[in-house]
Amino acid sequence: MEIQGYVILSITLFCIGVVGALTRRNAIIIFMCIELMLNSVNLLLVAFSKMHMMGANASAASAIDAQIFVFFIMIVAAAGVSVGLAISVMLYRNTRSVDVNFLNRLKN
Repeated sequence: MEIQGYVILSITLFCIGVVGALTRRNAIIIFMCIELMLNSVNLLLVAFSKMHMMGANASAASAIDAQIFVFFIMIVAAAGVSVGLAISVMLYRNTRSVDVNFLNRLKN
């Protein structure tokens, strides 16, 4: 598969994630959309890493760096989602709703 296919797929997934994060009000759906955006960036990093590895003067160490970076992005995303999910569970326990607009009422 050419790099253009990966780029188009990554842009499509990222746009779906942005639209979902901006239009939905359910906190869990918003977290899923953020994960979708992060995974689209990971896909693009791995695709460019593969393209760089296929180049004429590429070293294996520089191609592996992007894949290690993807691994760390996945770790940070998983930690962020676990904290967000814990916040959502506490929000549900207190308000019986996971509607993000309901958070404005908690300021008082």
